[in-house]
Amino acid sequence: MKKPTITTICVIVATAIIITPDAWARKKKSAPKVELTQAGQQLEKQYAAQLESLKIEITKALPKLSGAKTSAVEKARGNETSANKALAEAQKNMGEIKKGQALVAHAKGKWIGGAIKGIKAAKEKLKKSKTDAEREAAEKELANWEKNKKDGEDALKERQADLDKALKHKTKYEKALKNANETLTKAKADTLQAVKNLGLKSTLTSDKLDAKLAKFVVIMEATPKGLAAFAEKGAKQKKLIDTLLSSDDLLVQMAIADGAKNGNYGQAMKILTDIQKASNKVTEGPLPKLALAVALEHATPIKQRNAVADAKAPATVDPVKRYLHFEKAFLDGELDPAFAGLSTWDYRMVVNGEEPNEILTWGRAMLNNYRPDHISTKDYRWRYVALVRSDIRYGSQDNKFDKPELQFFQNILMNGGICGRRAFIGRFTLRAFGIPVIARPQRGHAALAHWTPKGWVVCLGGGWGIGWTKGRYDRDLDFLANTQARATGKPFMQVKRAQWIGDVVGEPRAFGFKSRTKPEFWYSASLYTQKDIIETSKAKTLAAVGEDIGEANVTKEKVEITKVKMTQKDREVTVNKQGVITIPAAATTNPTKSNGKIIFMDSQLGGKQLHFSRNGGGQTFEYTVDAPKAGKYRLTAKVATPSWQQHLVIAVNGQKEAASIELPHTIGMWEDTEPVEVVLSDDKNTLTFSHKTDGYAKGFSIKDFTLTPVK
Repeated sequence: MKKPTITTICVIVATAIIITPDAWARKKKSAPKVELTQAGQQLEKQYAAQLESLKIEITKALPKLSGAKTSAVEKARGNETSANKALAEAQKNMGEIKKGQALVAHAKGKWIGGAIKGIKAAKEKLKKSKTDAEREAAEKELANWEKNKKDGEDALKERQADLDKALKHKTKYEKALKNANETLTKAKADTLQAVKNLGLKSTLTSDKLDAKLAKFVVIMEATPKGLAAFAEKGAKQKKLIDTLLSSDDLLVQMAIADGAKNGNYGQAMKILTDIQKASNKVTEGPLPKLALAVALEHATPIKQRNAVADAKAPATVDPVKRYLHFEKAFLDGELDPAFAGLSTWDYRMVVNGEEPNEILTWGRAMLNNYRPDHISTKDYRWRYVALVRSDIRYGSQDNKFDKPELQFFQNILMNGGICGRRAFIGRFTLRAFGIPVIARPQRGHAALAHWTPKGWVVCLGGGWGIGWTKGRYDRDLDFLANTQARATGKPFMQVKRAQWIGDVVGEPRAFGFKSRTKPEFWYSASLYTQKDIIETSKAKTLAAVGEDIGEANVTKEKVEITKVKMTQKDREVTVNKQGVITIPAAATTNPTKSNGKIIFMDSQLGGKQLHFSRNGGGQTFEYTVDAPKAGKYRLTAKVATPSWQQHLVIAVNGQKEAASIELPHTIGMWEDTEPVEVVLSDDKNTLTFSHKTDGYAKGFSIKDFTLTPVK
């Protein structure tokens, strides 16, 4: 059967043709098979009747549309499709030139240039060879590099010829690309204007049908059979469904927030009710939205990622406990200040983590202790997630040392990982502080995207347009457009209403221009309305950050160091009555300010702390101390470390090495080191510290040092 065109869709709207109540159920990829009791079958009929009644009522209230105007929209969309194809062809031609330039550059640089370096090194080896075997090996290596150079030169000639041939058409290709862009811009504007000419504004800006539309969408997504299967379990379950379907405001809130996961509205209602019973704070401030977000997102249980050794841990995240965790964290002021202003939809991407609640608590404590500057930074693009850039080593070589008693994210902090593990811990730290985040992979690479006050940003991957996201917004550009439209507030409701009406008339769902499903009339109207809203709001798309460290350790981007105001008290070395000397970590005589390798920062314990970064190799730091008397002292340090195999070496008054302090693996918590003995004179003493490691260098933070006299 031929798919209905825009015009025939409008006929459907005008004549109120009814689709069977469980059409949505048939469209779902894997609707569970449910055998209903006789009572359940009666309930299914009731819910199906409600769905059909709503469909008839809503359809009658929809505007009758002009065939000429809908035909104009269809024609404009056709022109836009053709313009997109023309642009793709023009981009392909220009892409061939760029590809040719890249191949020529590769031949000149890595291929021939690498061979020249290899030849030089082989000649040096040949020159230094002392035995026949060494000489033979060097000559063989030299011959290989010379052949490699010749192959590169041959490839360069071929590649340069291809490039020269393509460059002859460059002017033509550039003109074609310019024309294609201009044609597409005009085609998009024409389509948008044609949609505006339909006169849907009054329908999409009115809230008169919101309750009915939302109720229809909820029953459709849940399916009459799904609702009946839940309601037939008992009187309590039946009452929950009755309450849901009679609560207009709740239905609208749910539908705006994209509904219950997998259509499990009965379970969502149970979770919401359980949360309301468990907390007397749930009606305050943003907490009702938070509760609803938990209910919708956990309507399908989320598998909990536990420590391998913790065999008794729950298999799934407890939704009520998840809500109570974030409620307490919010009321205790532990979350980002922006948390209070988020929407229910935003909160869903905070509360949907796989981590146990106690690990969320650990995550906040760890960052507060170990890298508080990542919390205080004004750069929201890197706030909380900068730990990946500063401390999570790229590479999987140490993953074999993961400890079964540690949780997944603690092991990542300890042993690093490639893009997947780094994206995982980045999302985790953001969620821990109440920032919405989503996985945003791209071909061959894992990245993430997260909320900021200025819009969503991609971190550790390429910019918007080359990746995808989970859920209904399949391509990342569709997800981005949704976030930008939602940020406008009330205007966004026009988008939702058009989508809901599309559901009523039986259109396939298409939530973006990049959707695999071709949008029909109302869903098309929703997308062009969304586009207009975004353009009117002048939303800006943020550039990706951390692209250069997606698969590397050292960034080329300028890393701002959070400035701190140092007071005299922060740098004051004290001696108590027992002769115990306390040296604040910030009381250094060299260096006296942050330099990137050593960073001074405000401490959550009060005062300041010193952070020795993982790239601080060769860096030393010193203190000058007046000891009350000469003799032996036990030296300890209060440290927070993310990993193991790290040592702090101390030299006193120019000695080579007075002692080596093993830094305990504290998982980011504060802990005192085991004491080591040093000898001080009764005059000024210079204590020089350096870093030594048994493996890969990791960072560590120090609050203070204590020198206790040995009696």
